[in-house]
Amino acid sequence: MSQPWTVVVPVKRLTAAKTRLRGGVPGVPHEELALALIADTLHAVRACSGVVEVRVVTDDPRVSALARLAGARVLPDAPDAGLNAAFRHGAAGVAGWVAGLTADLPALRPAELAAALEAARTGPADVRRFVSDTPGTGTVLLAAPPGVPLDPRFGPGSAAAHAASGARPLTGDWPSLRRDVDTADDLAAAARLGLGPRTAALAAGCLTG
Repeated sequence: MSQPWTVVVPVKRLTAAKTRLRGGVPGVPHEELALALIADTLHAVRACSGVVEVRVVTDDPRVSALARLAGARVLPDAPDAGLNAAFRHGAAGVAGWVAGLTADLPALRPAELAAALEAARTGPADVRRFVSDTPGTGTVLLAAPPGVPLDPRFGPGSAAAHAASGARPLTGDWPSLRRDVDTADDLAAAARLGLGPRTAALAAGCLTG
C-alpha cells in the first residue's frame, strides 16, 4: 500500500480572505461565503482516499471550529508571515508525503484530488510536483515526497515560481482541482462544474452562465 498523505491547508482570517470575491453572491455576507468555500474544500479533502491527516493553519476562530468539525487538525498560524510561511509551518514534522492545497476549491472532487496525489508519486523520489490553476499561472496543489521540504512559492505567478524552484508540473485533467475561486466569474465557473453543498446552498439562484 502506498504511504498516506498529509494535506496542509492554510486559511486567512475571514475578514481578510477572498477580498476580490466580496459581493460575489448578492445578499450573502462575505465571511459566510468564504467559510462555505473552505468547508466544501475540506469536505472533499477528508473524503479523498490516501489522505490520512488534514492540517488547517489558521488564527480565525470560526475556521478553527469548522476545521475541527470536519476532522482536521488545527494549527495556529504561529509564523503570522503570510501564506508560504503558513504552508511551511503546517508541513513541519511530516515524515511522509505532504501536500499543500489552497482553501478555495468549492467544486473539488475527491477522486480528482486522489488522482493528482497518485500522479505526484511518479518520477524521481526527490522532486516536488505541482498542479497549476485553470489559467495556468497560479498553483492549487504542491506535493513533496518524504524527506523533501515543501518549499512553497505561492502568490502571483506561483506556477512559474514553483517550476523555477525545481518542482515539476502535473498535467492531468482535473478541472475541479484546478478551479480555484478568487472572483465572481471564478465562482460561476466552479458552479458549472458543480459546487459542494455549502457553497451551492448560498449561491442557489444567484449564479448564471
